[in-house]
Parts: sequence; C-alpha cells; structure tokens
Amino acid sequence: MNTVYDFAVRKTNGDLISLDAYAGKPLLIVNTASKCGYTPQFKGLQELHQKYSAEGLTVLGFPCSQFANQEFEDIQETTEFCEVNYGVTFPLMAKVDVNGEHAEPLFNFLKDEKGGEIKWNFTKFLINRDGHVEARYEPAVEPAEIGGDIEKVLG
Repeated sequence: MNTVYDFAVRKTNGDLISLDAYAGKPLLIVNTASKCGYTPQFKGLQELHQKYSAEGLTVLGFPCSQFANQEFEDIQETTEFCEVNYGVTFPLMAKVDVNGEHAEPLFNFLKDEKGGEIKWNFTKFLINRDGHVEARYEPAVEPAEIGGDIEKVLG
C-alpha cells in the first residue's frame, strides 16, 4: 500500500468503503473514544470539518476501545452520542484497533509513515492531497491548534 487512498475501511453499518473516494483530498484521520478525557475534542474536530470541508478536507473518526475501554460496545450508541453531544456530522467508521495484531491496516500504514505506536485516543493524522501523512498530532493537541497546517495542505 502506497497511500491512504489504497485502503478500504468499514463504515458503521459494516459496509466497506474505499478511501480512494477521497483521492486528491486532504483528510484528518483520528482514533476517537466517547468516554475519554479528550472526548470534548469532538467539538473541535466538527468545527474543523465545518470550516474546511468546502475546500476539500474530510475528518474521519475511527472509534477505538483499545485504551482503557473508553468506547461504547454498540456502534449505534457511539454515533448517537457524538451527534447528540457534539453535533458530529463528519464520517465515523466502524470501531477498530489501532495497535497490535488486530490493528486496522490503515492505522499500521499511518504509524509506519509517522511516529510508531499510538499511545492514546485522539491521535490525529493529517493526510495531504497525495495520500501521505503530512503531520501527526498527539492527543493533547487540540483540533483548533492544527488549522494552520490544514490550510497549508489545502493550498
């Protein structure tokens, strides 16, 4: 696999979606959790999505329970929680593992491109128009702090 656009991932309903649907467009890929100290970042992620989607950016959320089991078991609970509490309209995918032998292949690619193992929820990967990791942000970095980098990849 050469770019993120070479991967297919599962949507919340279980259907496969090829990320080549986003080819040529920047992405912000985030492993999320609904019961984490960083969960309020959903608001900032939604704000980025609203601010930059017309210019081509898509935020993609990947719920993950690998860190202290901080995600709902039922994906419907996750999507409802995000919509009701944070107004999330950006795509949420099926729940994934981001580390270990069952890690989603997309996340193995992201980790190989920048920074190695994911340490916690809300690790963010900014993908440029060529499908490569432009930057990686650890969980403590607030979404609002990366607007300048997003503007650079939007060109």
